[in-house]
Amino acid sequence: MSGKEILKQAMTLTPEERFLIVESLIKSLDQPDEKLDEIWAKEAENRLDAYREKRLESIPMEEVFPEK
Repeated sequence: MSGKEILKQAMTLTPEERFLIVESLIKSLDQPDEKLDEIWAKEAENRLDAYREKRLESIPMEEVFPEK
C-alpha cells in the first residue's frame, strides 16, 4: 500500500483516531541519537572542567533569563 493510499484511508478516521496516528508517527521520529548524546555529554563535561579551572566565566542566571 502506498503512502497516498494510507493517507486517504487515514482521512476517513475520526479526529481522535487520526490524532493517535499522528502522535505515534511523531514519536517514532523522535528517537534518541546515542552518538549525538555522547557528543553533548562530552561538551558538557568540557565546559564544566573549563569553569572549574577558571578558563570559562559564568553568567548569572538573572542576566541570561531577565524577568520581564
